Amino acid sequence: QVQLVESGGGLVQAGGSLRLSCAASGRTISVYALGWFRQAPGKEREFVAAISWSGGSTKYADSVKGRFTVSRDGAKNTVYLQMNSLKPEDTAVYYCAAGPPGTYYSNDYNYWGQGTQVTVSS
Repeated sequence: QVQLVESGGGLVQAGGSLRLSCAASGRTISVYALGWFRQAPGKEREFVAAISWSGGSTKYADSVKGRFTVSRDGAKNTVYLQMNSLKPEDTAVYYCAAGPPGTYYSNDYNYWGQGTQVTVSS
């Protein structure tokens, strides 16, 4: 079992930055694919970014490409989401997720965090 805990959310003005962290416990995530998703009020959860188990590959939703960066620190068992040039439409609850290496391609993650709120004011 893997437990995931997100942190770093908050209120920021449009154009600002936030860095989300997701700390894993219970098992090392060094061989897991890791992803970030978000869900805005009244909308379905959507994919934001993912990083492969090796850290050698990343992918992003078109809406965040060029503004968000996903990274991982194996020593700290943590995955990060650096969010720059934030827009009001980025407002959502952000979730991290972990799964076997193939999850990087399927987006069918096994483990989920509880989420952290990001609010971007205009």
